[in-house]
Amino acid sequence: MTKSIAEQIPPLVARRMDRVSSFLAMDVLSAAAAKERRGDSVIHMEVGQPSAPAPRAAREAAKAALDLGRIGYTEALGIAPLRERIARHYREAYGVSIAPERVVVTTGSSAGFVLAFLSLFDAGQRVAITAPGYPAYRNILEALGIEPVTIPLSKADGWIMTAKAIEKAHAEKPLHGILAMSPANPSGTMIGQKALAELGETCRRLGLWFVSDEIYHGLTYGEAASTALASDDDAVIINSFSKYYCMTGWRIGWIVVPERLVRPIERLAQNLYISPPYLSQVAALAAFDATEELEAVKAGYARNRAFLLEELPKAGITEMHPVDGAFYIYADIARYTNDSIGFCKRMLEETGIAATPGLDFDPIEGSHYMRLSFAGSETDCRETVERLKGWLK
Repeated sequence: MTKSIAEQIPPLVARRMDRVSSFLAMDVLSAAAAKERRGDSVIHMEVGQPSAPAPRAAREAAKAALDLGRIGYTEALGIAPLRERIARHYREAYGVSIAPERVVVTTGSSAGFVLAFLSLFDAGQRVAITAPGYPAYRNILEALGIEPVTIPLSKADGWIMTAKAIEKAHAEKPLHGILAMSPANPSGTMIGQKALAELGETCRRLGLWFVSDEIYHGLTYGEAASTALASDDDAVIINSFSKYYCMTGWRIGWIVVPERLVRPIERLAQNLYISPPYLSQVAALAAFDATEELEAVKAGYARNRAFLLEELPKAGITEMHPVDGAFYIYADIARYTNDSIGFCKRMLEETGIAATPGLDFDPIEGSHYMRLSFAGSETDCRETVERLKGWLK
């Protein structure tokens, strides 16, 4: 007897999917959207997304390209003018010279991570990441069969990954690479130039790949961020137009890799993505000329940051990681809860404030943390504090 179509479908998904957790920030966004659809007021502090639009120059360049009518494939590594402009950016911003051929344009930093991980690590190899840290690191590594090794951050070390911690983890069981982020998500805490150079030196000495996530570069409120390339020409750099350039939905980013990795990554990119979106590449190229507009957006973040750092303690939130850059506050809420998911759910339901539970970023200590994004308006930040003052009694 012939089986029905339903009976022919395998009942289980691939076993690797059991290791991939949900992205709680996006789950909170969905819950917040549902609340809004019911007509309730919501303040979005959960997602790391600039509230400002893409720069005018970027939008106009995309419109002009669209009017030409033909939006097609590009080279898998990206259009040459954009790769050249990114290389120029490293000279201008950091005093670091790189060949444009080492720049790979990607479909957002997310695609950059997939390309980097696939080209650097075999299944079963071990990569050090931090807790707290961006949750997609762990989930992408797990999906690719690469083992994430958690390095817990501590106040004593300034809440950053240190060379000492890497040496210790490697001595316990060999690593094959590390992934550091500065400024960090969820905290905004930055790794200084000296500490970054020490990480690079340690990786070279131990024979490890050094992946540096620099997606929040440009968004610092004191000392400028350093690139790992300044002290380690072999470092693999991940960056994006999503944050400083306000182009999240355009899905466009880049990676800088050693010359010997360019062709392997090109082969991967050809097969996985064909090419980055042409329209987004045209817009990204123009965004480099929008510094004045983008610095004005950043000034708004700086005002929000200063306001929250002064006013949140008055509302009862007194402990947080250093906010050197990005647009997040990672707050310790241990005085109120040891269940950050339940706490954030109640806060959304009862106050309309959407925030991300710390467990999204740290499976060890995240149960008593939450992340607030101040990438929105000053009005939202002020209203958040007022609502918290009435709720955290």
